[in-house]
Amino acid sequence: MEIEISSCEHLMYVSEIQQEMYDSAQRRGTGIAKRSIEYLTKKISEGNAVVATENGEWVGFCYIETWSHGKFVANSGLIVSPKFRNGGVATQIKQKVFQLSRDKYPDAKVFGLTTGLAVMKINSDLGYKPVIYSELTQDEEFWNGCKNCVNYEILMMKERKNCLCTAMLFVPENNKKKDEVVNDLPENKYNEMSQKDFGYSSQNSIGEFHLTINKNKKSPDEKESHLSV
Repeated sequence: MEIEISSCEHLMYVSEIQQEMYDSAQRRGTGIAKRSIEYLTKKISEGNAVVATENGEWVGFCYIETWSHGKFVANSGLIVSPKFRNGGVATQIKQKVFQLSRDKYPDAKVFGLTTGLAVMKINSDLGYKPVIYSELTQDEEFWNGCKNCVNYEILMMKERKNCLCTAMLFVPENNKKKDEVVNDLPENKYNEMSQKDFGYSSQNSIGEFHLTINKNKKSPDEKESHLSV
């Protein structure tokens, strides 16, 4: 069996792939949004997919999509021909398409939405973590792609906060470091003020206690102020 990055040579399988994606969704009553022949043709011809074949026969398929100006990458449409299922093909395809995503977009977060336990296990082995939907791209075009899914009404009823699919996300190390830098920033301008910058606490006429800023030292915005406690 050969698992290759797609090219125009694989366009001969596009109709079969599209039909199996649709049939699989119908059988399960969930998952995989239908994609047009034109859409899948574009993915295959541009090298943004992985195709598995054996002796000239189509075995499996998966493609990549980019969202939010390349900040997010999705590995979508994983499908294996019924004849070749339960043999570890899906794992090999996912590994290949994941590596393709990392090679093309090394700084992007890689995510997926799936209802399949097997896919969740594969994603977990690759380093994905389950997340809430708000952690994914908020690109409207991505969510519009769910309109062809049988569960779209559920998604909209839940205001895109959840659905039957589990959201999973892989965050590259470079991206994690950026997040750590942001999280290490002071929560507010007073964090860097020392105890000597404050006077004693005092009680006002209605019993509220206040810490007053030392009038001989200005706060970071050069204004006198007080902090309620």
